[in-house]
Amino acid sequence: MNNYVCTTCGVQYDAAPKEPAECIICNEERQYVSLSGQAWTTLEEMKQSGRFQNEITFEEERLYSLTTTPAFAIGQSAYLIQEPGFNLLWDCITYLDQHTIENLERMGGIQAIALSHPHYYSAQAEWAEMFDAPIYIHEDDKQWVQRPNSRIVFWSGDSLKLSSGLTLHRLGGHFRGGAVCHWASGNGGKGTLLSGDIIQVVQDRMWVSFMYSYPNLIPLPASKVQQMADQIEDVPFNRLYNAFRRSVEKNAGERVQLSAARYIEALQGTLFST
Repeated sequence: MNNYVCTTCGVQYDAAPKEPAECIICNEERQYVSLSGQAWTTLEEMKQSGRFQNEITFEEERLYSLTTTPAFAIGQSAYLIQEPGFNLLWDCITYLDQHTIENLERMGGIQAIALSHPHYYSAQAEWAEMFDAPIYIHEDDKQWVQRPNSRIVFWSGDSLKLSSGLTLHRLGGHFRGGAVCHWASGNGGKGTLLSGDIIQVVQDRMWVSFMYSYPNLIPLPASKVQQMADQIEDVPFNRLYNAFRRSVEKNAGERVQLSAARYIEALQGTLFST
């Protein structure tokens, strides 16, 4: 029995005697199946290959990114947020080895894991079991969990306070249960938002965007983007990080509102004529 991992999205599946017939995450319009066809690996095979390692990078005081090199699957980074006595792993990556475990234990371990959306579930159960940490997933995305685990907490509503300085906000959009993480004391007390790609930092780092599918370029309705902007408007944050170590360094709350307005104008045909 093996916990097979999809090589395109990096999501680990429940133990099975043979590879699944398909990846439910990838065989859906928000993701894609590789042109070469569905392929699988295991975490054990990844470790035995000797190809991969995780880099832990300082981003700002009490915030570190975790990135697998060479890039695997979608290639996202996870983030470790350090609050007094409470370390949160925001989003997840597939690869986990002894070196990573030892480094994180020296940093205080992981007390909780929270996910923005299903594309980053990765090997979340492996991480949760290793650090004995609960996993927080919005109940609206329950159907996408491919490796059930007793540590998963399916939360409901539009917000969940994990600690005095960390709150999850369900905005939806990219996925119905799509969530962002507000770190109140981040950026020197000005507030930091970690958005996965529920809110996506684009190439021009003064702007963000919103999509139903990023690889397949399917936009969200204007009404949904407005709802997301309204939900986050009163949450104070000066800096925003996406899942790929891109950030809006300052005035991020204002930039999200301006970006939502621009997006809506573009969909309504009032931003430009072409």
